Amino acid sequence: MSTLIEPWREGTQHAWASLARGWSELRQHVDGVLARFIPSKSADRHGGAGEGLVAADLCVEEDRIIVSMELPGTLQEELEIDIDGDQLTVSGEWRVEQESGDGTYRIVRCAYRRFRRKLTLPHQIDPHGSHINYHNGVLRISMPRADRGPDVVT
Repeated sequence: MSTLIEPWREGTQHAWASLARGWSELRQHVDGVLARFIPSKSADRHGGAGEGLVAADLCVEEDRIIVSMELPGTLQEELEIDIDGDQLTVSGEWRVEQESGDGTYRIVRCAYRRFRRKLTLPHQIDPHGSHINYHNGVLRISMPRADRGPDVVT
């Protein structure tokens, strides 16, 4: 009986190691898609850190790159935006507060999570001509391309 179990055990261990390697490689490839939730005192109280999706659209036009991100529950004052070469980093804090009750009791649920989303832009941009707009939970960043401009003829 042990002769039947050993090959199965070895096969299971090999499959598990292969799955773990594959998962690790997949995470490396999609690193820019996932937002990093940064541990903070409030995150420790509300479930810790992890990863999640921050919806982002990237549009390349002839003279600029436009990035839009959906960040509901984030205050404009909480947003941090960094442009360095072809790297765009947006970080901030999501705040969700929900209150319910029927008059005899009140339940308040709060969740706070810091996040950071890093995007590698397809072209170098000029950060000085960038325009940032945040309205109704949608962040829109318009950045002029450094390799092109209105004077450039293609």
